[in-house]
Amino acid sequence: MKTKTLKQDKVNVITLGCSKNLVDSENIITQLKGNDYEVVHDSNDEDANIIIVNTCGFIDLAKEESVNTILQYAQVKNEGGIDKLYVTGCLSQRYKDDLEKEIPEVDAYFGTLELPGLLAKLNADYKHELIGERITTTPQHYAYLKISEGCNRTCSFCAIPLMRGKHISKSIEDLVKEAQNLARFGVKELMLIAQELTYYGLDIYKERALPRLLHALADVEGIEWIRLHYAYPSKFPVEVFDVMAERKEICNYLDIPLQHANNGVLKRMRRQITREETVELVKIAREKVPGLTLRTTMLVGFPGETEEEFQDLCDFVEEMEFDRLGVFQYSHEENTIAYELVDDVSAEIKAERANRLMEIQQDISLAKNQEWIGKTVRVLFDRKEGEFFVGRTEGDSPEVDNEVLVKAADNYVRICDFADVKINEAMDYDLYGDVVSE
Repeated sequence: MKTKTLKQDKVNVITLGCSKNLVDSENIITQLKGNDYEVVHDSNDEDANIIIVNTCGFIDLAKEESVNTILQYAQVKNEGGIDKLYVTGCLSQRYKDDLEKEIPEVDAYFGTLELPGLLAKLNADYKHELIGERITTTPQHYAYLKISEGCNRTCSFCAIPLMRGKHISKSIEDLVKEAQNLARFGVKELMLIAQELTYYGLDIYKERALPRLLHALADVEGIEWIRLHYAYPSKFPVEVFDVMAERKEICNYLDIPLQHANNGVLKRMRRQITREETVELVKIAREKVPGLTLRTTMLVGFPGETEEEFQDLCDFVEEMEFDRLGVFQYSHEENTIAYELVDDVSAEIKAERANRLMEIQQDISLAKNQEWIGKTVRVLFDRKEGEFFVGRTEGDSPEVDNEVLVKAADNYVRICDFADVKINEAMDYDLYGDVVSE
């Protein structure tokens, strides 16, 4: 008599949104694999019978992408293509009740801090011994290290505290252990991420402990680059620059979202800093760390932003000459403080202002890149793409910043490793060069 063989469950985790969400997905994958599940990430194959969508709820475009992705898999489920569909992450945290009504095909919705509940739905145990043993989905040589969760800031435009809760720091000991485990598996570069890096330690150490954490992580054997993302400018702990200058493992790189430069807009945004204070902070940073790469983001089209206020921002960007800059268009988010204001800047004007600001930055970026021609830089190579090996300098983070390209036909490069490259051509956002033979 033949017995029926039960097919083993296979889970596909779909990640939307930022690097913080990616770390959450990696923790889901780690826990499920620890429970003997077969798990894939962002797979286009159609052989998984369980889908977990890790959503983003940051701004309108991100919410739309998340909803469309849920609907896509809800349809697949209705057609019998999958057995179970689960949704987690920021959108689910923020709009759980609405989503349950609108998309009932989803088997269960979970918030940002409900991993144990998600695992329980899959008859999986939350294994505390796997904390710090994260399986990464990034290339082998770099990984994101989330040093805290949540945010205590009160920026009027931001919905993140609604979705991520209050700030909670991880201990230095736990983060060092996680970094050691990552290094053991070949990670050479750590991107430190949080909703807000500079608040690190205030809750558990009663002080801004980011400098102390950086020293501890720089001591981890095998970690060669440590990169800082998402630092809040108000009351910035300038000791960070001292550590950056002292420790070669800390990249001369800082991602510090400034959002605006007009004092009226900054006040309405509740950013707790003025243009003048921002200029002074940038001056201190560049004095303490010569050659520092500064990345920032700006927000255009905030309620009430006049042409004069926007021009203030343009003048500021031209004056400060940031190495890297991105632009967001304001999204009117319910339950934020700014939602009480009139969203009076049209979508067309928001887009036009974003384009104008990026045109200014494009010229700045080209001029800065041209200064590299004839110089030799240390490059960490990420991948081969077409006829080029593609890597990054100390001043470039994966996916968001500039890249260095060398022709594969003329150069020998080991992916996931460093090489010195002499730059011979510069474009707006890319550098071209040749590997310098030892």
